[in-house]
Amino acid sequence: MTIAEIYSLYKQCIGVCIDSRKVKIGQLFFGLRGENTDGNLYAEKALQNGASFAVIDNPKYKTCEKTILVENAETTLQNLAKYHREQLQIPVLGLTGSNGKTTTKELIHRVLSKKYNTLATQGNLNNHLGVPLTILSIKPSHDFAVIEMGANHQGEIAHLCEIAKPDFGLITNYGKAHLEGFGGVAGVIKGKSEMYTAVQSRKGLLFVNADDPLQMEKAALAKKFTFSQNASKLADLHICLLASEPKLVLTFKNREVICNIYGAYNFTNIAYAIAIGTYFGVGDEDIAEAVSSYASENNRSQIIEQNSNRIFMDAYNANPSSMMAALSHFDKRQSSEKILILGDMFELGKTAAEEHQKLVDYISEMQIAKAYLAGNHFKNTKFSNPKILVFDSTKSLMNHLQDITFLDKEILIKGSRGMALENVLPLL
Repeated sequence: MTIAEIYSLYKQCIGVCIDSRKVKIGQLFFGLRGENTDGNLYAEKALQNGASFAVIDNPKYKTCEKTILVENAETTLQNLAKYHREQLQIPVLGLTGSNGKTTTKELIHRVLSKKYNTLATQGNLNNHLGVPLTILSIKPSHDFAVIEMGANHQGEIAHLCEIAKPDFGLITNYGKAHLEGFGGVAGVIKGKSEMYTAVQSRKGLLFVNADDPLQMEKAALAKKFTFSQNASKLADLHICLLASEPKLVLTFKNREVICNIYGAYNFTNIAYAIAIGTYFGVGDEDIAEAVSSYASENNRSQIIEQNSNRIFMDAYNANPSSMMAALSHFDKRQSSEKILILGDMFELGKTAAEEHQKLVDYISEMQIAKAYLAGNHFKNTKFSNPKILVFDSTKSLMNHLQDITFLDKEILIKGSRGMALENVLPLL
């Protein structure tokens, strides 16, 4: 069956699903093979649960005319999304970067939704499956789409851009993330810059932080809309950071905006949303209301008041760049009772020992009451500061914390997703 024929079936459905347990009546189910499961096994179940059709790639499970046999279900899903994208007339904005992608995407979505019926990536479904699923969720009623793209190897952003075909694009920043897969910082820069290349190939426009020399260098020949904090610097829009504590305060077009998120490292995330809203004609008042009312969630830059403690929950993910930014921000806070609860950073390859040691060296000089570090990488670091305690896992850390009472403390929690540090929250 050709992609055009499968597309005609897709048009008869209310959407696409890859989980038979969550399928809705009238959806198109894709039985995808993974490392630990084979979606072909659940095609019949998906049909029983209400799927209109099930796409599979194992002939053994073709049980009726509603099961569509293809050579590769995953490739078919991606090609179907690509075909759907080619039918769309709405602008698509793609974004990637080492840090802040999801926060930036959510802010942009809020701003653009003030004027347009905007669809954005749900959560962090930003990979080779999430991007096509997002594209296939675009309906005729949508005016705009914001597609987040993540990667841990070179070539992945280029591949995702082949599916999403962004007319506009941005890179939040270049940082030390997924160094193992990218092969180092140079590989990160090359891989993330695939977004710029893809947008330029479509004669599209880039949104660029003019205060980032590397971004300006990589986008030198591109059509772009720029923003800067420096009023004397040539830029399309000037946005100034006034304060980062206890909340971010900034100005644009002589308008002061008080935000609900903290940390100077979130400034550029907000600035991108303001710049994009300005470019696409969203009113200044609407832009200000959208960014000021945004409150982070899902363990990203959250402030949680609990049992007299103020907890800075940033445990969704971590890499050397984001970890150092969070520590630097926390170090500047004027509090005598500061606690660190940190977990290992993953996917750093041969640089893992060096990057974890750099953090421990920095922590050793911080004015804190105590630092609790979890994970084998931290376990192998060297330090002499008695305020630092190290545990080989989150579980062993939790066993220690359950015997401690925390009162009137400021606590930063941050680590890679696999450390699941949000599990310590009930103990604080």
